[in-house]
Amino acid sequence: MLKFFNSLFGRVVIALVAGIVIGAVFPHFAQSLRPLGDGFLKLIKMVIGPIVFCVVVSGMAHAGDLRKVGRVGLKSVIYFEIMTTIALVIGAVLAYATRPGVGMNINLHSLDPASLSTYTENAKSLKDTAGFLLKIIPDTAINAFATGDILQILVFSVLFGSALSLLGNKAQRVSSLIDELSQVFFRVM
Repeated sequence: MLKFFNSLFGRVVIALVAGIVIGAVFPHFAQSLRPLGDGFLKLIKMVIGPIVFCVVVSGMAHAGDLRKVGRVGLKSVIYFEIMTTIALVIGAVLAYATRPGVGMNINLHSLDPASLSTYTENAKSLKDTAGFLLKIIPDTAINAFATGDILQILVFSVLFGSALSLLGNKAQRVSSLIDELSQVFFRVM
């Protein structure tokens, strides 16, 4: 049992249960703790991009044969699509069963439509396959990290990792640096 309490999973479960209990018993106090949760989420978002970059680049650089990386990549995409579809089905079933938001008495006329402008602009650029493909290519590598666009970071990481893999021993120092950086970012996490 002590092993459960010392594991990350155990701590997350304990925090989840504590949050539910505090929210149910002391709702005003729970609301005052919101900045802690928001700050925690921002801290996680801060390191996700660099961690994805380091893990993908390191994995590709150490894989050796790019064909092997391609096979693993294809299997990963298929797995991702299947799991995403299952998650969407579960979410849709639960939404129809639990009907979230019912009884909240929100006046739709009082909502600010301008706050949705960012989402509608993004949706306009994704109307076709060409728009989607152009959207996943970052304008600059730094911009992908600055905006936190994980798909753009992933595209850059794959290109960077492929280049390191093709360079072989010539890129050993860069590859070692990225391995060390990944350890640092995981410690930050």
